[in-house]
Amino acid sequence: MAVAGGLQGGSGRLATNTPPPGGFSYGGQAVLEGVMMRGRHRYAVAVRLPQSGEIVVHRGELRSPLYRHPFWRLPFVRGLAMVAEQLHLGMRSLIWATRVNAGAQDVEIGAREIGISLAVAVVLSVGIFFGLPLLGAGLAVHRSGSFGFVLVEALVRICLVVGYLLLMGLLPDVRRLFQYHGAEHKAINALEAGWPLDPEHVRPASTLHPRCGTGFLLVVLVASLLVFSLIAVLNPNWVGVVVSRLVGIPVVATLAYEAIRWLARHRRRRVAWALLQPVLATQRLTTREPDEGMLEVAIAALEAAREDEPVLTLEAAGATA
Repeated sequence: MAVAGGLQGGSGRLATNTPPPGGFSYGGQAVLEGVMMRGRHRYAVAVRLPQSGEIVVHRGELRSPLYRHPFWRLPFVRGLAMVAEQLHLGMRSLIWATRVNAGAQDVEIGAREIGISLAVAVVLSVGIFFGLPLLGAGLAVHRSGSFGFVLVEALVRICLVVGYLLLMGLLPDVRRLFQYHGAEHKAINALEAGWPLDPEHVRPASTLHPRCGTGFLLVVLVASLLVFSLIAVLNPNWVGVVVSRLVGIPVVATLAYEAIRWLARHRRRRVAWALLQPVLATQRLTTREPDEGMLEVAIAALEAAREDEPVLTLEAAGATA
């Protein structure tokens, strides 16, 4: 994302134009051999078929109150809406992309198989990223309600997350997913910089973006350390620790979202730009430089998500997290 005089970020230019009030934040995610993009009124998923190379696009309307009601855009509520939206749209898009790719290879995958796979993944994720840090902190620090316990728990969780992403990035299929993630960022960066949406103009954009989910994850880890440190003052027992983690998840997510939003909107300020650097650096774990075909898929998804929307000018296209 760039304008004249923009700063360098990732593999391309990252714009520092301040977003206007009331602007809309486009977002998305990588899926199997494709990209999902979320627009104002609809979302779109674009996937390249493995055999023919054709780009197939699926569009869906955003009709739920979660996407339309003003309540879900209020400060400290919109963070919860964002998490719910990502789970809803993310799962729906992943399932569609998986079925399309499987069908193109004459492989039939039913809803039952996909549901079981997702359930297993959720259970493993909770066990690894929630249970193991608590267990590790419990073995290292016997006082479950102390600040030392919270600190060890946070360090273990950070090591697990970073190690997991590093290992996953070694797998060829996951590397391709990370390339599509980079293509998603490039397309949104180019749009927000006011560039034409074609591979030639999108290619120079950065693979990093201030509102990325990977960066959000880093802020969540930092926010959890702060929130749970305050809870440690009450010196809770093991039951209190576990309950506080479950109850504290929405609070942490909301604080992290507001922090990301502030950093993205004020990134021209020196303090915000400095604080944003770890957020951007974390994205190097989950983004790779895409090829031209992947850029075409990301552009197709973004254009489909923006159908029937007003044409954005450079001044109106700024990002608001």
